[in-house]
Amino acid sequence: MRLTNGRLTKADGTNMKQTRLVKILAAGAACAAAFGLALAQETSTTTTTAGSTGVSTTSTSTLNGSGTITTYTPGSDYIMFRTEASAEPVKYYYTKNTTIVDPEGNTVQWSALRPDMPVTYTYTRDGDRLVITKMTLTKPLSYYEKKETTRTTTRP
Repeated sequence: MRLTNGRLTKADGTNMKQTRLVKILAAGAACAAAFGLALAQETSTTTTTAGSTGVSTTSTSTLNGSGTITTYTPGSDYIMFRTEASAEPVKYYYTKNTTIVDPEGNTVQWSALRPDMPVTYTYTRDGDRLVITKMTLTKPLSYYEKKETTRTTTRP
């Protein structure tokens, strides 16, 4: 290290402040990557069945996520979320076995879903499709109910 023009520099001529900044940015990028991986938590279940034809093994990966509903059309087979990891909406499919619950665990009807509802969900990968198995509203359904206000005025 040497002092040149009032700045400490390494023997190769690089500024020590630049080196420190690069290290801080690299640490920040590593933390962001770790956070992204933590959002998509994965659990695996392996089922082995012994039958008359032999032993078969089925493996299923269950993933968890959270986001905000952007599109839901009754009668369709998908729902779109804007996830915390992606600014673009992501399409998830659902089946007749998909359940929707409120924070207390009470079942919620599909007709109650609206855009901009924050949810957490559990899903599996079925080929290239993401299939939701359970969706939990993060706020109670009563939070979203419209309250009608009537105003009566009388003229003299």
